[in-house]
Amino acid sequence: QLQLVESGGGLVQPGGSLTLSCAASKFIVDHYAIGWFREVPGKEREGVACMSRSDRTAHYRDSVRGRFTISIDNAKNTVILQINSLKPEDTAVYYCAADRDSNFYCISPWYEYDYWGQGTQVTVSS
Repeated sequence: QLQLVESGGGLVQPGGSLTLSCAASKFIVDHYAIGWFREVPGKEREGVACMSRSDRTAHYRDSVRGRFTISIDNAKNTVILQINSLKPEDTAVYYCAADRDSNFYCISPWYEYDYWGQGTQVTVSS
């Protein structure tokens, strides 16, 4: 069973930083399209950053561009989301996701992704 496990969430003050990790097991994450999503109660899960399998160009939601950075640590088979200049509106459960289709466009709705982690809570508050 392919598995994604997120870590790195927590409580941070506005303006702070966090590094979220998504460790993949039983598959090579660099061979998949990858995405980070977030969800708050009462709202639909939204994508914040992703990379397609084909070209590895990073895509970002407008509200996070310049503050979030998605990357892959191939040595650790882990997807990283570096989050800087955190704002209260970034508070959410953050999920990583992967899709095996080589033609999968990573800016796809959350329900198009094949595999999901369990999520990690990020709370931004003073």
